[in-house]
Amino acid sequence: MVDYSVEAFKEGQILLFNKPYQWTSFDLVNKVRILLRNYCGIKKIKVGHAGTLDPLATGLMIVCTGKATKKIEQLSGLDKEYIATIELGATTPTYDLESQVDNIYPTDHINDELVNLAIQSFIGKIDQVPPIFSALKVNGKKAYELARKGKDVELKSRTIVITKLENISFNMPELTLKVLCSKGTYIRSLAHDFGKRLNSGAHLIALKRTQIGEFNIKDALDLENFERNLQSVETN
Repeated sequence: MVDYSVEAFKEGQILLFNKPYQWTSFDLVNKVRILLRNYCGIKKIKVGHAGTLDPLATGLMIVCTGKATKKIEQLSGLDKEYIATIELGATTPTYDLESQVDNIYPTDHINDELVNLAIQSFIGKIDQVPPIFSALKVNGKKAYELARKGKDVELKSRTIVITKLENISFNMPELTLKVLCSKGTYIRSLAHDFGKRLNSGAHLIALKRTQIGEFNIKDALDLENFERNLQSVETN
């Protein structure tokens, strides 16, 4: 429940937002910061988020204000739940829809049994290589900046934990999965690796984050509602 008093925002609150499609995480935080600066009548207010989402992803983002920003590191370490839809039989350089398909693979051999076997193989502690089109640093520069220049980028694998991987729906070529995973998991990489496990290819075509720890998307605000609520309080 959001406390819309000026004092509460200054002192610090944990806010839940549903990030819009094609917005960056920075876009959302910056919009909230501008709204709160105007609402509170101050030039500066601390606002930060506890975990990014790619522009083409939607769903739950935790935004902290004031002294609550000190909790960001703790909150960002919580497990996260996603609903991910992947397209089988094709890959892209970014592992999602931000780039065009670069390779087509056979899918005639893929069936329910093979998909479910692949799902089981990803559950537990696994090593994952992040996508080269990511903000991870390589020699002080962001990997995606180097990749866009056509330079060779090599990222080391990291150990992650997939607690749950559930088949929500499968209608070739689309497969929708529910994923519960640890901090540092790249769902784009999971989609790419899933395609390889099927002796095919795959890329992510839709992603929604539904939970972070005990925080649920059901309790999240849309930006429009948040702005409307602030305006409503101001006029009363």
